[in-house]
Amino acid sequence: MKSRKIKMGLLPVMAALVCLTACGPEKKDPKYIEPGTQQAGQVTQQPEPVVEAWSYQAVATDTTNGLPKSVVSDYGVLIDVEKGEILAAQKLKKRMNPASMTKILTVLVAAEHVDMDHLEDTVTVSQEATDYSYSNGCSNTGYEVDEQVTVQDLFYGTILPSGADSAYTLAVYVAGSHEAFVDMMNEKLEEMGLSETTHFTNCVGLYDEDHYSTVYDMAVIMKAASDNEFCRKVLSARTYVTTQTKEHKEGLTVSNWFLRRIEDKDTHGEVLCAKTGFVNESGSCAASLAADGTGREYLCVTAGSTSSWRCIYDHVDIYDAFLPVVEPMDAETGTE
Repeated sequence: MKSRKIKMGLLPVMAALVCLTACGPEKKDPKYIEPGTQQAGQVTQQPEPVVEAWSYQAVATDTTNGLPKSVVSDYGVLIDVEKGEILAAQKLKKRMNPASMTKILTVLVAAEHVDMDHLEDTVTVSQEATDYSYSNGCSNTGYEVDEQVTVQDLFYGTILPSGADSAYTLAVYVAGSHEAFVDMMNEKLEEMGLSETTHFTNCVGLYDEDHYSTVYDMAVIMKAASDNEFCRKVLSARTYVTTQTKEHKEGLTVSNWFLRRIEDKDTHGEVLCAKTGFVNESGSCAASLAADGTGREYLCVTAGSTSSWRCIYDHVDIYDAFLPVVEPMDAETGTE
């Protein structure tokens, strides 16, 4: 009987809950479908953003040539970017040390992880950065310890004067440490499908047995960097003046000497972007992007030349041999 009383006592409570449910505000079933919005049985889902991995490949063909005999460099490649065809090559995929051509990937990785709205933010050049640069005999931008420079200055300082002080400071700014940034560089190489033939141990291009690439891989890296709007701007600058600081009241004027020295040479076009490199083990090397008279673009990478000037002339001779001669348009007749 006691059990029955308890059950009977629950009846008014249950009745009240039923009433609240029946008489309260109408609530839609989560699965309810408004008439005319979609067919029954369909579930609306927000599409996930599609992120396409960057990729580029160029292939040798039956018409791929060797390098011109005048070229001194041991390694070299010329690629028609649009066609994805290798026009000329020598030791195309043989391992070599890329020296400061490494910095092309340095600025690319940094650009992909830096907010472009913060390029004017200031960064302190550390004792560690200047010591790393000077102790390894690297090229320098010319910053002093504790100098406050902008993030943008670091990008231009990395490429134009090939400043190891800029590259090291940029790496630490992006990743927190040089070692962590190098890991990011190698992750990028894996993403690009180059990790089996290219591996970096530092962000500046110092010689190391485990720091290596090929002229083909460096051409692909230059292609990726030139596809990045900001990197292309940096790689195409002839000169740049850094921000004024208390240490350098007029800023530092830095130059891309490869671009400045090749601009008056006959390449049947215009060299748009470039980055040089040198260590004893690699000789003088360079990667460049040029356009012929029609705007078609070409990638050229060489390594193992005997001097910086000879490296420039190797690029001139390669472009001169393979870029088409385009006659200037007659302004009056509209014909060549």
